[in-house]
Amino acid sequence: MKRENVSILGSTGSIGKSTLDVISRNQDRFRVAALTANRNVADLAAQCADFDARLAVIADTTLERELADELKARGARAEAMSGEAGLRQAAGMEETDTVMAAIVGAAGLNSTFEAARRGKKILLANKESLVIAGEVFVAEARKNQASILPVDSEHNAIFQAMPQGFEHGLDDAGVEKIILTASGGPFRTLPADQFSAVTPEQACNHPNWSMGRKISVDSATLMNKGLEVIEARWLFSAHPDQIEVLVHPQSIVHSMVTYRDGSVLAQMGTPDMRTPIAYALAWPGRIEAGVERLNLAQMNDLSFEKPDLAKFPCLQLAFEAMSAGASAPVTLNASNEVAVAAFLEGKIGFDQIPRLVRDVMERISVTAVKNLDDVMEHDRQARSAAQQWVTKFYG
Repeated sequence: MKRENVSILGSTGSIGKSTLDVISRNQDRFRVAALTANRNVADLAAQCADFDARLAVIADTTLERELADELKARGARAEAMSGEAGLRQAAGMEETDTVMAAIVGAAGLNSTFEAARRGKKILLANKESLVIAGEVFVAEARKNQASILPVDSEHNAIFQAMPQGFEHGLDDAGVEKIILTASGGPFRTLPADQFSAVTPEQACNHPNWSMGRKISVDSATLMNKGLEVIEARWLFSAHPDQIEVLVHPQSIVHSMVTYRDGSVLAQMGTPDMRTPIAYALAWPGRIEAGVERLNLAQMNDLSFEKPDLAKFPCLQLAFEAMSAGASAPVTLNASNEVAVAAFLEGKIGFDQIPRLVRDVMERISVTAVKNLDDVMEHDRQARSAAQQWVTKFYG
């Protein structure tokens, strides 16, 4: 069997490291073609040496020389590149079959689009590509016969529970509703009047999952679930009223699909991202992922509840952005990225994140998005407005 060549965009993050772990267990099936990181030169060079990558890309252009020296010192044969040009090269290089798109935020948009233009098999962990440019991105992938396989645990669970043919619409596939589960984050039971005192360290302490700081804060506000709602709309050709969220604190049922005949199919497993990564890598087959097996005999407490939208307004804002469509999700995502960064830097309080996002969404008009340039211009406007909000109220 010919080995698949895999490029990992964001290899030093949690998803990237988990992907390399799965590949290391299945080296007869996969090999690494290219690896990229934002600023982590040492880890990137070490990974390139360990997995014999052909290309190493550091997003920060000022670090390219340092990366080249580190690769040489470690005996790695990878060529060093940097910046957007390097990221696009990693995503589109001819020998690459599969691209793991795991760069967090809008920073991963251009390279993920490049993978779509080149007709790659895209393992999508960069949800922003669909959140802010869903219609444009899906059209680009279809035009170039690129395949999109979801890596987020919830979307991967839905994908596993879906019938063939759902691409033509859920109604024709007999699907009634998609149910995304959410852990509820670290503040599910914390009174809302205590949110103003929440620290970044508390917000990043997720009860079930090990994630990066930005995603951890999004999980704490439930914005991450909101972004996943918008992502699901495009991944599964769903109407907004066909998507529901339920809080499931145990994070065992990763999501569910309800059918017209009353059936509910759920995908279950331990909360370990290597499972969805392995499924996406090997689809339609299955491979070893190295995860702990679920002990069904010990599962005596699986609970579900509706999310408190008054307490966690970011989720409501995401549903509103999805319903509005066009540029609204761009504004939602961009303002949230600015708000989360400001919170992590101690400039605004945790309870100010949804307030900032709502204010920016109310200030910027919703207009059509026809191409990637439109997406980036709306993103720029929203970020500028959000930064002005931070400066005006908090200096």
